[in-house]
Amino acid sequence: MRILGIDPGYAIMGYGIIDHIGSRFSVVDYGALTTDKDMPMPDRLKHLYCGMTELIAAYQPDAASIEELFFNQNTTTALLVGQARGVAILACANYGIEICEYTPLQIKQGLVGYGRAEKKQVQMMVKTILNLKEIPKPDDTADALAAAICHGHSAGGQNRLKEALRAGGKR
Repeated sequence: MRILGIDPGYAIMGYGIIDHIGSRFSVVDYGALTTDKDMPMPDRLKHLYCGMTELIAAYQPDAASIEELFFNQNTTTALLVGQARGVAILACANYGIEICEYTPLQIKQGLVGYGRAEKKQVQMMVKTILNLKEIPKPDDTADALAAAICHGHSAGGQNRLKEALRAGGKR
Protein backbone atom coordinates (compact mmCIF):
# COMPACT_ATOMS: atom_id res chain seq x y z
CA MET A 1 0.00 0.00 0.00
CA ARG A 2 1.30 3.45 -0.88
CA ILE A 3 0.39 6.09 1.73
CA LEU A 4 0.55 9.87 1.47
CA GLY A 5 1.00 11.47 4.88
CA ILE A 6 0.03 15.12 5.24
CA ASP A 7 0.85 17.62 7.98
CA PRO A 8 -1.45 20.53 7.11
CA GLY A 9 -0.30 24.13 7.15
CA TYR A 10 -0.66 27.20 4.97
CA ALA A 11 2.96 28.38 5.22
CA ILE A 12 4.45 24.88 5.27
CA MET A 13 2.51 21.74 4.36
CA GLY A 14 4.59 18.67 5.08
CA TYR A 15 4.15 15.55 3.00
CA GLY A 16 5.58 12.07 3.14
CA ILE A 17 5.00 9.19 0.77
CA ILE A 18 5.76 5.69 1.97
CA ASP A 19 5.17 2.15 0.83
CA HIS A 20 3.87 -0.31 3.41
CA ILE A 21 4.20 -3.96 2.46
CA GLY A 22 3.55 -6.60 5.11
CA SER A 23 5.18 -5.16 8.21
CA ARG A 24 7.83 -3.19 6.31
CA PHE A 25 7.92 0.50 5.52
CA SER A 26 10.00 2.21 2.88
CA VAL A 27 10.20 5.88 2.08
CA VAL A 28 9.33 6.97 -1.46
CA ASP A 29 9.57 10.76 -1.11
CA TYR A 30 9.08 13.51 1.43
CA GLY A 31 9.29 17.25 1.67
CA ALA A 32 7.21 20.35 2.13
CA LEU A 33 5.03 22.59 0.03
CA THR A 34 5.67 26.18 1.05
CA THR A 35 4.00 29.51 0.42
CA ASP A 36 5.32 33.03 0.75
CA LYS A 37 3.88 35.06 3.63
CA ASP A 38 3.23 37.97 1.25
CA MET A 39 1.00 35.92 -1.06
CA PRO A 40 -2.76 36.52 -0.76
CA MET A 41 -4.47 33.60 0.98
CA PRO A 42 -6.41 32.44 -2.11
CA ASP A 43 -3.11 32.21 -4.03
CA ARG A 44 -1.50 30.29 -1.18
CA LEU A 45 -4.36 27.80 -1.14
CA LYS A 46 -4.21 27.40 -4.92
CA HIS A 47 -0.46 26.80 -4.74
CA LEU A 48 -0.93 24.14 -2.04
CA TYR A 49 -3.74 22.46 -3.97
CA CYS A 50 -1.73 22.37 -7.20
CA GLY A 51 1.33 21.04 -5.39
CA MET A 52 -0.73 18.33 -3.72
CA THR A 53 -2.35 17.27 -7.01
CA GLU A 54 1.11 17.07 -8.65
CA LEU A 55 2.31 14.77 -5.86
CA ILE A 56 -0.79 12.59 -6.13
CA ALA A 57 -0.49 12.33 -9.91
CA ALA A 58 3.21 11.49 -9.70
CA TYR A 59 3.06 8.91 -6.88
CA GLN A 60 -0.53 7.60 -7.06
CA PRO A 61 -1.03 6.80 -3.38
CA ASP A 62 -3.68 4.30 -2.30
CA ALA A 63 -4.53 6.20 0.87
CA ALA A 64 -3.92 9.55 2.51
CA SER A 65 -3.32 10.05 6.20
CA ILE A 66 -3.83 13.58 7.46
CA GLU A 67 -3.36 14.99 10.91
CA GLU A 68 -6.47 16.42 12.55
CA LEU A 69 -6.15 19.95 13.85
CA PHE A 70 -5.68 20.67 17.51
CA PHE A 71 -5.64 24.30 18.60
CA ASN A 72 -6.50 25.68 21.98
CA GLN A 73 -5.67 29.36 21.56
CA ASN A 74 -5.29 31.18 18.25
CA THR A 75 -8.56 30.76 16.32
CA THR A 76 -7.36 32.84 13.36
CA THR A 77 -4.43 30.48 12.80
CA ALA A 78 -6.73 27.49 13.27
CA LEU A 79 -9.06 28.78 10.55
CA LEU A 80 -6.21 29.38 8.11
CA VAL A 81 -4.66 25.97 8.76
CA GLY A 82 -8.14 24.47 8.39
CA GLN A 83 -8.43 26.02 4.94
CA ALA A 84 -5.08 24.53 3.92
CA ARG A 85 -6.17 21.18 5.34
CA GLY A 86 -9.34 21.45 3.30
CA VAL A 87 -7.50 21.91 0.00
CA ALA A 88 -5.30 18.89 0.79
CA ILE A 89 -8.39 16.78 1.51
CA LEU A 90 -10.05 18.09 -1.67
CA ALA A 91 -7.02 17.16 -3.77
CA CYS A 92 -7.12 13.62 -2.39
CA ALA A 93 -10.90 13.35 -2.78
CA ASN A 94 -10.71 14.52 -6.40
CA TYR A 95 -8.37 11.62 -7.13
CA GLY A 96 -10.58 9.12 -5.29
CA ILE A 97 -8.00 8.45 -2.59
CA GLU A 98 -9.14 7.01 0.73
CA ILE A 99 -8.67 9.72 3.39
CA CYS A 100 -7.97 8.77 6.99
CA GLU A 101 -7.66 11.31 9.77
CA TYR A 102 -5.69 10.89 12.98
CA THR A 103 -5.32 13.08 16.03
CA PRO A 104 -1.81 14.00 17.19
CA LEU A 105 -2.41 11.69 20.18
CA GLN A 106 -3.23 8.75 17.87
CA ILE A 107 -0.14 9.40 15.74
CA LYS A 108 2.13 9.50 18.79
CA GLN A 109 0.48 6.34 20.15
CA GLY A 110 0.93 4.62 16.78
CA LEU A 111 4.64 5.38 16.54
CA VAL A 112 5.94 5.58 20.10
CA GLY A 113 3.28 3.61 21.97
CA TYR A 114 2.55 6.60 24.19
CA GLY A 115 0.08 9.35 23.25
CA ARG A 116 1.90 12.04 25.20
CA ALA A 117 5.30 11.38 23.61
CA GLU A 118 7.61 14.30 22.93
CA LYS A 119 8.13 15.55 19.39
CA LYS A 120 11.77 14.34 19.42
CA GLN A 121 10.65 10.81 20.32
CA VAL A 122 8.27 10.74 17.35
CA GLN A 123 10.97 12.10 15.04
CA MET A 124 13.44 9.44 16.20
CA MET A 125 10.86 6.72 15.55
CA VAL A 126 10.24 8.08 12.03
CA LYS A 127 13.99 7.98 11.39
CA THR A 128 14.28 4.46 12.79
CA ILE A 129 11.19 2.92 11.16
CA LEU A 130 12.08 4.34 7.73
CA ASN A 131 15.81 3.60 8.15
CA LEU A 132 16.78 7.21 7.40
CA LYS A 133 20.24 8.64 8.04
CA GLU A 134 18.82 11.70 9.77
CA ILE A 135 15.54 13.14 11.03
CA PRO A 136 13.63 14.71 8.12
CA LYS A 137 13.48 18.50 8.10
CA PRO A 138 11.48 20.64 8.44
CA ASP A 139 9.50 19.22 11.37
CA ASP A 140 6.33 19.33 9.23
CA THR A 141 7.89 16.69 6.96
CA ALA A 142 8.67 14.36 9.86
CA ASP A 143 5.10 14.89 11.12
CA ALA A 144 3.69 13.96 7.70
CA LEU A 145 5.79 10.79 7.60
CA ALA A 146 4.60 9.98 11.13
CA ALA A 147 0.97 10.32 9.97
CA ALA A 148 1.67 7.95 7.06
CA ILE A 149 3.34 5.38 9.33
CA CYS A 150 0.44 5.64 11.79
CA HIS A 151 -1.98 4.78 9.00
CA GLY A 152 0.21 1.90 7.89
CA HIS A 153 0.09 0.44 11.39
CA SER A 154 -3.66 1.01 11.60
CA ALA A 155 -4.45 -0.36 8.14
CA GLY A 156 -2.11 -3.32 8.68
CA GLY A 157 -3.94 -4.25 11.86
CA GLN A 158 -7.30 -3.96 10.12
CA ASN A 159 -6.10 -6.18 7.25
CA ARG A 160 -4.73 -8.82 9.67
CA LEU A 161 -8.06 -8.82 11.52
CA LYS A 162 -9.99 -9.29 8.25
CA GLU A 163 -7.68 -12.15 7.25
CA ALA A 164 -8.06 -13.81 10.67
CA LEU A 165 -11.85 -13.52 10.49
CA ARG A 166 -11.87 -15.00 6.98
CA ALA A 167 -9.61 -17.85 8.04
CA GLY A 168 -11.72 -18.47 11.13
CA GLY A 169 -14.91 -18.55 9.09
CA LYS A 170 -13.51 -21.25 6.76
CA ARG A 171 -12.87 -23.78 9.50
